Amino acid sequence: MTVEGYRTIAAEGTHEIEERRSRFIAALAPVEDEEQARAFIARRRRAEPNARHHCHAFVIGVPQREQRSSDDGEPAGTAGVPILEVLLRAELTATVAVVSRYFGGIKLGAGGLVRAYGGAVAAAVEAIGTVWRRRLELIVVTVDHALAGKLEHDLRQSGYAVRETSYGRDAEIEVGVPVAERLRFEAWLAELTAGAARTTTLGEAWV
Repeated sequence: MTVEGYRTIAAEGTHEIEERRSRFIAALAPVEDEEQARAFIARRRRAEPNARHHCHAFVIGVPQREQRSSDDGEPAGTAGVPILEVLLRAELTATVAVVSRYFGGIKLGAGGLVRAYGGAVAAAVEAIGTVWRRRLELIVVTVDHALAGKLEHDLRQSGYAVRETSYGRDAEIEVGVPVAERLRFEAWLAELTAGAARTTTLGEAWV
């Protein structure tokens, strides 16, 4: 992981496994900060009110800076830490995981709990998938309508992130460019359009 990008969970989602009659429902979500993570944890408690435990962990920051975990009544170190370790092994940040457990009447022991909680989150990560988010500079490229179609095609073919195209008096194409490549992009654009394109910077965003 670098400050130019990070990996997070692709979308909010859940995945369930069963271990010796106990149900483990793992819910994951991308989050921007601790407030969003805490809100998601509270929402999962409301969604599964009859679960005996709602163990969780989250990782916030780029690169990974803030980490929290909770066993929520399970024996110390058997739930929150295994959940957190799965997130870290997957190199995820900006991610929260909550595992709600419905007790099935059979005690699993410390080792069984570690495997079940960690396994539930690992299975959820695999089922939901992950995405790589990059820090891009958002640039609006303004050109005459006659050049817009070919320019948009060339931008896409060159690997730049074309986010939106609008047509008014001129055509405006919003493009995401890696921050370190801004000058190279402008030189490439000037050569491609013989200086006919104009650019406006909107700022930076994680995309």
